[in-house]
Amino acid sequence: MTTDPSSGGSRSMNDAHRVLVLNSGSSSVKYQLLDMRDRSRLATGLVERIGESTSRLVHTPPKGGEPRERTGRIADHEQALKAAAEELAADGLGLDSPELAAIGHRVVHGGLKFSEPTVITDEVLKEIERLVPVAPLHNPANITGIRTAQALRPDLPQVAVFDTAFHTTMPEAAARYAIDVETADAHRIRRYGFHGTSHAYVSRRTAELLGRPVADVNVIVLHLGNGASASAVAGGRCVETSMGLTPLEGLVMGTRSGDIDPAVTFHLKRVAGMSADEIDVLLNKRSGLVGLCGDNDMREIRRRVDEGDERAALAFDIYIHRLKKYIGAYSAVLGRVDAVVFTAGVGENSAPVREAALAGLEGFGLAVDAGRNAVRSGEPRLISPDDARVAVAVVPTDEELEIAGQTFDLVHN
Repeated sequence: MTTDPSSGGSRSMNDAHRVLVLNSGSSSVKYQLLDMRDRSRLATGLVERIGESTSRLVHTPPKGGEPRERTGRIADHEQALKAAAEELAADGLGLDSPELAAIGHRVVHGGLKFSEPTVITDEVLKEIERLVPVAPLHNPANITGIRTAQALRPDLPQVAVFDTAFHTTMPEAAARYAIDVETADAHRIRRYGFHGTSHAYVSRRTAELLGRPVADVNVIVLHLGNGASASAVAGGRCVETSMGLTPLEGLVMGTRSGDIDPAVTFHLKRVAGMSADEIDVLLNKRSGLVGLCGDNDMREIRRRVDEGDERAALAFDIYIHRLKKYIGAYSAVLGRVDAVVFTAGVGENSAPVREAALAGLEGFGLAVDAGRNAVRSGEPRLISPDDARVAVAVVPTDEELEIAGQTFDLVHN
């Protein structure tokens, strides 16, 4: 039995069926409240530009309600979460409700220690803090969100769901960099991978779409958003992924370079006189699609391509070339591919990207049906011809639902 702090009474955990999911960034907080009885969303919201005079909160209430917006300075994450709690309370969904079972937190980096969702204790928080050097942009914000939520509901289970957890099943041959082992181990240098909740959710949903057990299906997942990553999933277990020590490695992204010769950094320091911080900014914020053509929105890039813009066309070609390399490489890693699946903002919505990424790969058993590919839908769907040897699918990701599900399962088991 657990105690309901608002009533002073006691209740069974079975009466608590809601999960609040928090995704705390450096200057933003995304939140969703879900009812795990039917996995429905009760409310969603975003607080952005925290710490600025132009802070903004957009709250979307239960179905049928109109979104509400607040503007004006929100000084810190504590104020942001309190503002979100006020909006939820206005809908009769306050955080003091006995129906709230737990709060699930997206935590970007869990290293090797955390391979599954974990109830947050002081020791867990210390370990997340110890990982800050390998996730300096993400883990500090995640920690702030956790501590703020703990202060608001100290009686409630707080659960960390790690972006890296799904990728801890990678074999050492895939996870190790070919550098001195002692140096690598001393500084935790290895490939961790990210977007793990998305890859887990989408690979499982793809097996359901195919009507086959997860354990029998080999899938290449292409999570294509402003950040982009690929994974090779064999029987529900990740065996390879494109992001590495940080989210910089791998595919061409909106502002990140993806794969690059490490010696480029030495060259920029020696020849251009750039500092480590300047190189960091270049590769993470001024590269990728925005570095190639000035835009990181695939819709705008495609518009420019259609108008004959050569820089946009080259950026698109480089983006597609990298995708094809990974599809080919992961086909070799898996040996047998049952499906290639596209997800996230670009993957779910850009028919030209999907078509171009698989063009010329008929020898791999991959093809796209033009009519099916052109359909826009929020539902999982196949876009390959009926006689295709390998299924091609579009499966909308739902990282918040995955976090909520993992959180709820943990606190109820």
